[in-house]
Amino acid sequence: MSGGPGEQAPVGIDELLDRVREGLDRIEPREAFAAAEAGALLVDIRYAELRDRDGLIPGALVVERNELEWRLDPQGSHRAVEATSHDLRVVVICNEGYASSLAALSLRQLGLHRATDLVGGFQAWKAAGLPVSR
Repeated sequence: MSGGPGEQAPVGIDELLDRVREGLDRIEPREAFAAAEAGALLVDIRYAELRDRDGLIPGALVVERNELEWRLDPQGSHRAVEATSHDLRVVVICNEGYASSLAALSLRQLGLHRATDLVGGFQAWKAAGLPVSR
């Protein structure tokens, strides 16, 4: 049953992810590493159990997903000190690269126009042999 005229039909998560990713310049692990060295902010949104189990990316800002927008909004009263500008390059990292796409879109909607995410997430970073700390 559809709503009123002009309402869009619901989409499944796979289609939603495809649509969201069309607007992102998603990057691979080695590109993310280079971007961080050039000043991009890596933001790890994995929950604590995954971080405890698998480790951390050195230098990444850890922000739980439910706090992301408040911590990264450069105009927000609860922003992290790293949230300096809407021009900040932000690379969102989740465990496998799914939730991070939706999170990057949300940051773009806040005006962080250079926000993107890591293809394959933390697991791809680790598999690429990039630095991980415990």
